[in-house]
Amino acid sequence: MGQREKGSSSRKEGKEWRDENPAPKDGHKCRVCRFPLLVALLQLLLGVAVTVMAFLMLAISPSLLARETPHWAGIILCLVSILGFILYCITYHADERSSVQFVVKLLYFILCTIGLVISVLVMAFAGHHYSQTSSFSCNQMGEDCVCTLDQDDPIARTFTYEGVSDCEVITGTLTLYFLLQIVLNLAQAVVCAVGLFIMWKQRYQVFFAGLQIGSPSSSQWHKV
Repeated sequence: MGQREKGSSSRKEGKEWRDENPAPKDGHKCRVCRFPLLVALLQLLLGVAVTVMAFLMLAISPSLLARETPHWAGIILCLVSILGFILYCITYHADERSSVQFVVKLLYFILCTIGLVISVLVMAFAGHHYSQTSSFSCNQMGEDCVCTLDQDDPIARTFTYEGVSDCEVITGTLTLYFLLQIVLNLAQAVVCAVGLFIMWKQRYQVFFAGLQIGSPSSSQWHKV
């Protein structure tokens, strides 16, 4: 009888001790903040914005080149974001013990690097074309708009934009679109750099130095 009372009291104490324990800190307080969900969402939004902006630019004149309408940069970043969503849905295993997790992480890291490089490249192109179009002097010739950098130079290079009914679209709207592409691709580059940094920090933030001689305990390692 006394043993049963003692056992029930110990179970009651154990239950009280479990109830008094605080809830784990890494609960479901902020699922959106978990990596790489927030980064992937930003990449998707920026990728869609860059792609839409590029097609709006292409609607101004069909003679615009691919480097002037960088829809390819936005599409690539959308693919990167989809891979980020896949990585978020994969069950996490310590030290990448799952081959699927390792492959997806590696692909995401590589594509984030490519996205960063492409965003910087698009910024360079957009900056060049922005400075160029803001200095244009344009004349309407039928359904085309012919622009030059210097009207007084008879042999200056001319830029012909087909299907433009008003040259103000080239010197005004197109110039604004180039400026917006610079801003959006700068944001893309920052988000990709943040994703690369977080992945590197998760994998390599702890380094160990020194020798572990004659002791199986991991406490002999020195963190730096």
